[in-house]
Parts: sequence; structure tokens; C-alpha cells
Amino acid sequence: MFKVANPVGSAMFAVMNTTSEHDRNLAAKLRSLSIEPAAFKTEPPEPHARRRMIPGAMLGLAATVSLAVVLYGPEMLGRIETALAGFSGNDLAISAYGVEAPAKGGAAVEGVRFPADDGVKSTVASTREITGSGYVVAPDIATVFSKYEGRIVAVEVEAGDRVAAGQVLVRLDDAGARFSLRGAEKSGRAAVLAVDARNIELAQARSSLVRTERLAGREAMSAQALEQAKTAFDTAENAALQARQDVEKAELDIDKAREQVEALTVRAPISGTVTWLAAHVGDTVLSREDSVREDESLLIITDTTSLVIDADVAEANIALMRAGLSGEAVLDSFPGQPFAVEVSKIAPVISREKGTVTLRLSLSQPPSGLRPFMAARIRLLVGEGSTGAHHPPTSFEAPAVGLRTSG
Repeated sequence: MFKVANPVGSAMFAVMNTTSEHDRNLAAKLRSLSIEPAAFKTEPPEPHARRRMIPGAMLGLAATVSLAVVLYGPEMLGRIETALAGFSGNDLAISAYGVEAPAKGGAAVEGVRFPADDGVKSTVASTREITGSGYVVAPDIATVFSKYEGRIVAVEVEAGDRVAAGQVLVRLDDAGARFSLRGAEKSGRAAVLAVDARNIELAQARSSLVRTERLAGREAMSAQALEQAKTAFDTAENAALQARQDVEKAELDIDKAREQVEALTVRAPISGTVTWLAAHVGDTVLSREDSVREDESLLIITDTTSLVIDADVAEANIALMRAGLSGEAVLDSFPGQPFAVEVSKIAPVISREKGTVTLRLSLSQPPSGLRPFMAARIRLLVGEGSTGAHHPPTSFEAPAVGLRTSG
């Protein structure tokens, strides 16, 4: 009895033979893609376990490919071969731990790709940059008041004028001061006349005493008469001395009255520029003792030839600050014209409200047109590299956490 061949079984047998042939071809291709060990090897942890994992992974991959060929046909094998060829052509190694990038000396760092080493060394100096902000200030500034009350009769300057020390700024008038001077001068003349009279009396008393003493020596004058002559002389001498003191007091009164009159002519205490002017002809001004606010002054003179910058930096930088530290500054008014600055003074106290310390910086060749109260920004370089140029790193460094080398 003849048995009918089972067409389904035959087909399955043919597919299995084809699959086995593909498996053999795939295994051969995988063996050709194996990676030779590097010349310089570093022993990773558990090397034997890793080597056992690689064949197992290859067998699993072969079984997966076989199943894909059965389900999707022979064209799937071509796609897989193309993908494997792509992996074999790049510079990455395939391991059981993931994708590895070649590292220096033949080692590989997992999960990170490093730029090629071009031989350029980083020259980053241990330099720290400190920034701050502040304003241009004038250390020499004079707020001019009137020492005595008076009425302004003349203003000799205008805002923006350059003045020299001692130059007349404002003239005031005070009739009371003039009268006081005239009265003091008359009192002084009277005191001088009194001195002359007392000197005459003193001379007469001296002459009488000498004559009485001569007569008393001849016993032609009583002792009582001699005593009276001595008393008269002492009295005249004291009167002459008092008269001379009255003259000195009169001279002081004259000097005081004259100083008050002269103070009505207000002069510049320093050389500089008139930066604020509030004096007007006809105004009555108060004396300095009664003028306690700046807006009650006549004018303000600023020495603009010695301007500096007062800038605030963070309190945390106080340990790095020192006199002579150099840097640069730029003004908001002249953003494209930076200039050199140098720390000349450090404030002795810290601002509790702002948490900053104030630095006073001297300027070197600032822009023309520099004026007080201009906003400024500063930059100081401190550390070992503060005297040279600061070079940025040539490449970004990969983080050290989680990196591992493999052979």
C-alpha cells in the first residue's frame, strides 16, 4: 500500500533546511565581525563572565534572525546583514555592556564620545573674575555757604565755570556788619587815646615818686608823703596797663567786624568746576550756622581733575581684595571705551543692607567727558593668572561620574 506524501511536512522540512543554511551563513558573518583585542588591555571586572555573555548573545541573535526569516521571508536577512555591516564600519565597539567609544590608549569609555586629541594642551589659569558696579565720584568737593546772613548783590560765576581757589563767587551786603565795623574802629581809636592819657599820668606819678624819694633821703619829706607817692605811681601804672588791654580788645573787635564784612564776599575754597548754583541776585541767605541742608547752600564746586570710582563687590570676595589690584571699568555713558582701573582703598566696613564692600579705584586714561555720578561697571582679575591673559579651555571635559573603561 502506497502512502501519500504529506505536502505540508515536505514544505516544513524544506523551510527548516533553508533556515539551517541561513543560520550557518549568519554565524559565519558574525564570526567575521568579531573585534580583535586592543594592544593595550585593561582588565575589566569579571572578564570571564563577559566572554561567556558574548557567544550567548550571538546565539540569541541568530535565533531571532532565523525566526524573522521564517515569518517575513529572505529579504529580511538582507536588511539585517546591511545593518550589521553598518555597525562593523564605524568606530564603536559592541559589547554586552552597551555602546563604547574608543578612549585614549586603546581603552573605551562607555556612553560618552570624546573629541579627537589634537595635541593642544589647555592653558586655563587659576584666575577668578570679580565684577561690581558703582559710580564716578569726586573726592574733592566743596559745598559753599554764606558764613553770615546777608543779601546777594552780585553773582560772579555760572554753573559749569572753572574757578580757582580764592576767586570771588558771590557778593553779599549787610548794613549791620558795616556799622559794626565802623563802631569797632571808633572804639579802637578811643582806646588808643586812653592809653596815651594813662601813659602821661604814669609819667607824672613816676616823676613825683622820684622827687619824694630824694627829699625823704635828706629828711626833708615825711615818710607818709613818700608812701602816698608810691601809691600814686602804682595806680597810674595799673591804669596804663588797663588802657593797653582795652586797645587790644578794640583791635580784636575791629578784626571780627572786618572779617564779617569781608566774608560777605564769598570766595572759592578750592579750584574746580561749579557743578551746582543756587545763588541769585536779591536773595537773602542765612548764615552757615542756620543752613544745615545742602540745598540751602550758594553753590557746589567739584574738582573734576581727580575723579575716582566707588564700586561695590560682594562681601564674599573681601579675602581676595587688596590695594593695587588692577582691572578694567566701562561707563554706561561710554560702553565702547573700557579703561584701566586700580584699587586704591578698601572700605573699612561692610554694608549690612547690601552685603557688599566698597572699593575706591583710581582711573587710568578714562574717556573724555567723564563726569561725577556716571554709572560704572568694573571687572577685576584675581589669582595666579591675574597678570596674564585668560585662555578658555580647548574642549569640554566629560563628567567623571559613571564612566568605565573596557578592554
